[in-house]
Amino acid sequence: MSIIHAFSANSGRLIELTFGPGSPSRRQHSTGKGQAKLAKSRILVLVCALAIAYVAIFTKLTYLAMTPEDLTSSIPPSQAPAFRPDIVDRNGELMATDIRTVSMFAEPNRVVDVDETVEKLAGVFPDLDRKSLYQKLSDKRSRFAWLRRQLTPKQQNAVLALGLPAIGFRPEVKRFYPGGRTAAHILGYVDIDNHGVAGMEKYLDMQGLSDLAATGMTPSDAALQPVRLSVDLRVQNIVHDVVAAAPATYQAQSAGAVILDIHTGEVLAMASAPDFDPNDPQTDVKGWLNRMSNGTDEMGSVFKTFSMAMAFDTGTVKLTDTFDASTPLHYGGFTIHDDRDVPRRVLSIPEIFRYSSNVGTAKMMEKVGMENQRAYLNRFGLLSRMDTELPEVAKPSQPKVWKMINSLTAAFGHGVATTPMQTAVAGAALIDDGKLIEPTFLPRTQEEAEKTAKIVVKQSTSDVIKYLFKLNGEQGSGRMADVAGFHVGGKTGTANKVINGVYSHKLSFNSFLAAFPIDHPKYVVLSFIDQPLTGVHNLNLAAETAAPMVHDIISQAAPLLGIEPNFGNVLASY
Repeated sequence: MSIIHAFSANSGRLIELTFGPGSPSRRQHSTGKGQAKLAKSRILVLVCALAIAYVAIFTKLTYLAMTPEDLTSSIPPSQAPAFRPDIVDRNGELMATDIRTVSMFAEPNRVVDVDETVEKLAGVFPDLDRKSLYQKLSDKRSRFAWLRRQLTPKQQNAVLALGLPAIGFRPEVKRFYPGGRTAAHILGYVDIDNHGVAGMEKYLDMQGLSDLAATGMTPSDAALQPVRLSVDLRVQNIVHDVVAAAPATYQAQSAGAVILDIHTGEVLAMASAPDFDPNDPQTDVKGWLNRMSNGTDEMGSVFKTFSMAMAFDTGTVKLTDTFDASTPLHYGGFTIHDDRDVPRRVLSIPEIFRYSSNVGTAKMMEKVGMENQRAYLNRFGLLSRMDTELPEVAKPSQPKVWKMINSLTAAFGHGVATTPMQTAVAGAALIDDGKLIEPTFLPRTQEEAEKTAKIVVKQSTSDVIKYLFKLNGEQGSGRMADVAGFHVGGKTGTANKVINGVYSHKLSFNSFLAAFPIDHPKYVVLSFIDQPLTGVHNLNLAAETAAPMVHDIISQAAPLLGIEPNFGNVLASY
């Protein structure tokens, strides 16, 4: 094979000719000029690519500079915290307020070391769920995740000291209740986002506060005026302490009490136990139920107050009348009998009230009549849902079909279940010259109250009830509620509890409806104790449980309410 090199005039290239067996082949070699041209092309492509990249970066930076921050951040836009107005008592004492705080969040897509972040945060918050936290931080598609709401300044500083990337804080507000449990069932509580969930907090939202917050019209607490309640915080502390101690003292399931101004309907104090701490309501779920307004029970002999009132008001019974209570009353297969300490003889009206005779009261109701009874119970507000600001209000229960036996048993408080609060309201009407005033947790003058008051009985009927209250407070089952100088009158109620559809002979719901000072009443107090196992002198009746609660409340609260003691002879004739 031979090779000949030749120069091609057409292409300007050196060519190589190979001769050998078969067809000849030609191989071309590039010159230095061709290599330079190729290199120049490559450089041009690189320059164009870099130019395009720089233009893209410049365009992105320009866009970012001209776009609002909340549209560019991976973190959801932060709205101004929604403040709530302070809540104060009738004297201006603080009961609820907002405090500024922060909440901790993460940007999982920016977390560098998930394990390290989890370990360091768990050191500051030992109760953190590590598994859940790890899952949140490991989701690289996520750009925002709440880690902890409403931190204390100490906790925030501890997290900042860790120097963790992708961990940040947002300003928020937290509701704070200086008194803790003291007025829990009145104030209620808020959720993590400061929305009212129960009590007067929920009432405020129902009046439009939540709508204002949703539209961003409550950015500053400075613009919100405090909401003043009718509650006297000094008296509220007393009532709460007595009520909170009662379940342990009397080995009971629950307890409660309320103080009402009978002339205005204002709630001066109200408490129910068990209760909860509104600063951390989730720890006391069983205490959420407000037994005063949202729990119904048969009130027992307290109802004899209303039976007496309707009997006198209809004119069917006079104070000088008598009824034979020497033997039990049999009606349609049912037997109505009295407790052991009730005299088995003919009883006068004051004796029926003082000894709390079921037989005497039932016979009295026979004369009143079932239709009159139901009409008066409705008039007293004992068969319908109570109207007040507090959202937690239960509807009473009554027989689906009223028969005469239902009428007779309802006369002494069996078969009709009401809330303790509305029982106190109805009792206040009978003490305040027959004027029924719906209760309020907001300040109200007597003039304002009388504009909406309903006359439910005659003043003469009210005078008789006050006389009977006074008699029972001095000589009957209400003696353990009396306080020297303040002259407490009232009526006890010991109602057998219905357990699995059957009345228990051991467990009872005890209550005491009181008024003071009984010569010129201004306040009504109602207490209850549910299923007490013991009491004063080891007796678990209302006279030895609910009545002493009223004594303890009035003895401490009366001076704070401006009631001057009177140690003279104040026996009055009504």
